[in-house]
Amino acid sequence: SGGGEGEVCTARRKCGGKRRMRPWARLRCGLGLPLVLVPLALVAWAPPARCSQGDREPYYRHCVRQCERRNCTGAALRIFRSAQPLHMRLTGWSCADDCQYDCMWATVGVYLTEGHKVPQFHGKWPFYRFLCFQEPASAIASILNGLANLLMLARYRAAVPTECPMYHTCVSFAIVTLNAWVWSTVFHTRDTALTEKMDYFCASAAVLYSIYLCCVRTVGLLRPWVASLFGTLLIVLFTGHVWYLTYIRFDYGYNMTANVLIGLFNVLWWLGWCLRNRRRLPYVWKCAAVVVMLHGLALLELLDFPPLLWVLDAHAAWHFSTIPVPFLFYSFLVDDSLQLLAVRGGYRKEE
Repeated sequence: SGGGEGEVCTARRKCGGKRRMRPWARLRCGLGLPLVLVPLALVAWAPPARCSQGDREPYYRHCVRQCERRNCTGAALRIFRSAQPLHMRLTGWSCADDCQYDCMWATVGVYLTEGHKVPQFHGKWPFYRFLCFQEPASAIASILNGLANLLMLARYRAAVPTECPMYHTCVSFAIVTLNAWVWSTVFHTRDTALTEKMDYFCASAAVLYSIYLCCVRTVGLLRPWVASLFGTLLIVLFTGHVWYLTYIRFDYGYNMTANVLIGLFNVLWWLGWCLRNRRRLPYVWKCAAVVVMLHGLALLELLDFPPLLWVLDAHAAWHFSTIPVPFLFYSFLVDDSLQLLAVRGGYRKEE
């Protein structure tokens, strides 16, 4: 592609290369691989516009223009479409996307040759694309998290009778978090304006449902009307959150702040309940450990480095680190549900 290598340094001072902020305070607890196939068909084709150091370089922009002019019009475009693999078409990869991908690596090569640090492009580090996966490590980690949760959900349903007072709330929580991991997989497969929003919104919904689960367990079993009112409040807050980010402004700073606040609220409520009941319910250490682990592991998001082998970055490392967590959390849910069932049975015998 055309453009002089000296142009790389001229735009470097114009754009700070600030990375898009991710809502790191997210507590995802489930997702299933079979569900991934459905949302992939809904992938939006146009990626959101984000400024980073790499995509502001004249070298990169000239390369993209030349590539699109040469390969993405007329007979060349028809050849591209006829040769494009089915999985790339289904996930929305276009000729222009391929030009950006190829020119990204050409620009990275120039940076490394000149001894400069690796830049970001459109808010992301450069990743090797594997099949249709834009961020293969994060996508695979999301799938594995989903499979772990799906397995433990099946074990929960096999071990806990449906008459347990927490059964339906726990299963609903699993469904919400399964959906969150589905969209995490879709987002890391193909980053567009739609998949980014769905990833963020569904992750926030999982945290809010974790708060609702805590409310039902700590208050709602004795006062169901309190849990109902609190659940309604959470729905209203979530609806307002989604409406603001969708129709007013997609503000990454606000989204980060909102997720941090609800995450802290979730931590304090669960930990407070665990501490109060540590002697009466000896298994609550599992719940406390999960809450502390999830928020401790989220600190991996603060590490921001170019992907190792162009595949593994801090975000992917965080996702991989959470894979074992569902095994401990669902073990807590099983123990607690069976304990509640035993208490209810004891009351009935006394009657």
